Amino acid sequence: MFLRKRLFALGLAVVVAATAACSGSGGGGQAKDTLVVYTGQAGDFQLNFNPYSPTFIEGMGTINEPLFFFNIAADQPPKPLLGTEFTWNTDGTELSITLRDNVSWSDGQKFTAKDVVFTLDMVAKNPALNKTAYKGTATATDDTHVVVKFPEPAYMDGPQVLGQMWIMPEHIWKNIANPATEVSPNPVGTGPFVLGDFKAQSFTLKANPKYWGGEPAVKQIRYLSLSGNQAGVDALKAGSIDWQTGPIPDIKDIEKNYPGYKAITLPLNQVALYTCSNAALGCQGAQTDPAVRKAIYYGMNRTQINSLAFQNVNSEMSPGFTLLPRDTALVSGKLTDRIAPMNPNTAKANELLTSAGYVKGADGIYAKDGKPLALTVKVVAGWTDYITALETLSQQLLQIGVKITPQQLSWNEWADARGRGQYELLIDSVEQGPAPDPYYTYAYFFSTTATAPVGQSAYPNYSRFSNATVDKALAELKKTDRGNPARQPHYDAIQVELEKFMPYIPVLTGGIPNEYNDKAFTGWPTKDDLYAFPAVWKRPDASQVYVKLKPAGK
Repeated sequence: MFLRKRLFALGLAVVVAATAACSGSGGGGQAKDTLVVYTGQAGDFQLNFNPYSPTFIEGMGTINEPLFFFNIAADQPPKPLLGTEFTWNTDGTELSITLRDNVSWSDGQKFTAKDVVFTLDMVAKNPALNKTAYKGTATATDDTHVVVKFPEPAYMDGPQVLGQMWIMPEHIWKNIANPATEVSPNPVGTGPFVLGDFKAQSFTLKANPKYWGGEPAVKQIRYLSLSGNQAGVDALKAGSIDWQTGPIPDIKDIEKNYPGYKAITLPLNQVALYTCSNAALGCQGAQTDPAVRKAIYYGMNRTQINSLAFQNVNSEMSPGFTLLPRDTALVSGKLTDRIAPMNPNTAKANELLTSAGYVKGADGIYAKDGKPLALTVKVVAGWTDYITALETLSQQLLQIGVKITPQQLSWNEWADARGRGQYELLIDSVEQGPAPDPYYTYAYFFSTTATAPVGQSAYPNYSRFSNATVDKALAELKKTDRGNPARQPHYDAIQVELEKFMPYIPVLTGGIPNEYNDKAFTGWPTKDDLYAFPAVWKRPDASQVYVKLKPAGK
C-alpha cells in the first residue's frame, strides 16, 4: 500500500457524517441532486472566486465561462459556449468571433460583446493576468460580434483567448482597481452555477436557473475540505462523496472494494520538483545552481517512486516537457535524454556536483563555501502520494550527498509560497494548456512574461525561469499554426534549454486517477466517451461534467 496512514479519525467522522447527511443517498441508489466532490483541499477554504487569481478555489467554467470549450482529452472540435463560431483571416492576425445572443449574467443583466472586449482588455493591461503575453486589440462591432486584431500572426493565441479567458461582467469589474488580487466574494457569471453557501470547511454551488443552456440536473455541488488523500479514501469507503481525483489503494479493484464506484485513470500533467531557480529575481539556496538541479534529476530512482508512491499508474517523462505519449513525435532528437532515466545514475550526479565545486563532508553530504547541500521541499499536508514520493526521494538523494527535508503546509500556505517564490523546492504538477500542444506548457511555465521577482506573485512560471532562447522560440511558435512542420526546430530549441537548466526537475508523467459514484449519477466521462478530461480540479472540464451528469433514475 503506497498511502502513508494518517490518523484523522475524529475529525473525519464528523465530516463524513455531515457529508452523508447533506448528500442524501451517499453510495446508495436513491435519486439525489446534490453532488459531493473532493478536490484534494486540505485546510480551510479561503473565500476567493476570482478565476484570474492564483489562489482561486472555484469558478472557472462553473461560474465564469470561456467562449468555447477545448477538449484536450479527445480530438474534437471546440464546443460553443458563450461563442458560437470563430474564424481567422488568411495570415492569422485577425480573429472574428460570433457570440451567443439572449445570455444573461446571474444578476439579470444582459451579456454582450462589450463584456468580452472588457475582459480581453483587462487581461492585456494586467501582466499578472496575462500568462501567454496576449497582445490583441478587441473591438465589438455589435452586441454579438467581436474582432480581435494582433500585431503579428497569433494562431496559438486562439485556444487561449477562446478557451482559457474567463469572461467577466464589465458592469461589476470595471470598478475593481486590481483584478489580480480581487477575491470576488460574490461572483457574478454566465455559467451553469452560482455560489450558494460558503464555510471554511465546505461551500456549495447551486444550479443557475437562468443558465442559457438550461438549468443543470445537478442542483447543487458541495465541495469539501478534508485532511488529505487518506480522508478522501475513507469518505469514499463511507459512500459520502461522489467524485474525487486522487490515489486510492488497489484502484484496479475499485468496484469490489468500493461498491457503486468506478474509476478512470488517464495521463495529463507532469509531476516535477519546482525550483525557485533564478537568483537574479531573488531566489536563494543551492537549487539556484543548475548543477544541483541536474544532480537531483540523475539521483532519482523513478521506478521506485512510481511503485511506492503512485501504484505504478504514472509513466515515463521527457526532460523536454512534451507530454507522453501524446507528444512522442515532438520529442527532440537533440536531447541528451529523450526520456528521463527510470533508474539513478549516481556517478553522473556526483560528477556534476564535484565539477561545480561541491565537496562531500564526513557526513556524506556535499557542501560548498561551508554550506551543506540541504534543501527544504514544500508539499501540501494530506497529499499522501506526493508525501510518499518525497520521503522516498529523500532517502534516494542521500546516496548522492544531497539532503532534502519535506515540509508539510496547508494548501493556502503552500500556494502562497509557490506564487511568491518563497521556497527552495516544492512538488507539484506542470499543467497542459487549452489545446493538445506543448507550446502552452512552455508559454505558461517557462516564459519570462509569465514570471515575477520573488515576493511578487508569479503566474504560472513559479520557478522564475528566464531564458532568451526559449522566449525567442515561443515568439516564433506563436506565429505558426499547429501541424506545420516548421514548428519542430523551435520545439527543439526549447527542449534543449529545459534539459540544460531544469528549472522544474522532471519526475514522472502523472496518471490521473478519478473515482466516481456511478450508482448515484449517470453521464460520467468514460474511455469511450471522453467529452472532457475527468478530473474534479481540471477547469473548465469539471463544469462540462457537472452539466452532463444526472441523478440516477432521472
